[in-house]
Amino acid sequence: MTTVLLVDDQRLVRTGFHTILDTEPGLDVVGEAENGEQAVRLAAELTPDVICMDVQMPVMDGIEATRRIVESGSPSAVLILTTFDDDDFLFRTLAAGASGFLLKSAGAEELIAAVQTLGRGDALLAPTVTRRVIQRFAATQQPRERVDDAGTAMGGNAPQPTVHLTPREREILGHMASGANNAEIAAELVVGESTIKTHVSNILMKLDARDRIQAVIWAHRHGFG
Repeated sequence: MTTVLLVDDQRLVRTGFHTILDTEPGLDVVGEAENGEQAVRLAAELTPDVICMDVQMPVMDGIEATRRIVESGSPSAVLILTTFDDDDFLFRTLAAGASGFLLKSAGAEELIAAVQTLGRGDALLAPTVTRRVIQRFAATQQPRERVDDAGTAMGGNAPQPTVHLTPREREILGHMASGANNAEIAAELVVGESTIKTHVSNILMKLDARDRIQAVIWAHRHGFG
């Protein structure tokens, strides 16, 4: 069972999301908050698997609430739900530690799929979002560092940590950096999706990355994709 906390200052929106998610087997809405301050408190009290977080709210906005929840060490994954398809919102929420970004204009099936994705421990990073992340970091991280066959960062003035990635992990990381999800990578490499998920978990552990988004950013910084 994936537990969910809904955070939105509009009661009607919360009611709609609650109805959609509670009718899906395996999902359980355990709480609601109308601002970021309440969200931080309930995240600590309820430890939900997924927090559906609005951005613009009174008292404390969703970006600051996300930052505080992540910095507290909470195991909850934050899915940002917003009406604004704006790069400023996107990058500020990713920087705060959000694991997914979805527009409120998305359909019910997309919302359910997004919550399920984060509930499994994956990040919701669509190819279009991946490209925007890469473009932003391409503009701020020139020149890119290279990584040798062992995964060791090369170049730059500061010493880089050694990251030992296997050839298969390097291949999968490259696909991740291009925006492919686990199912797409599995189809490309003709292996089971569970095998890819295991590799992705190992990659995240080796990179000390919180989620797929951080891994993609790391990959771009070090010459993948």
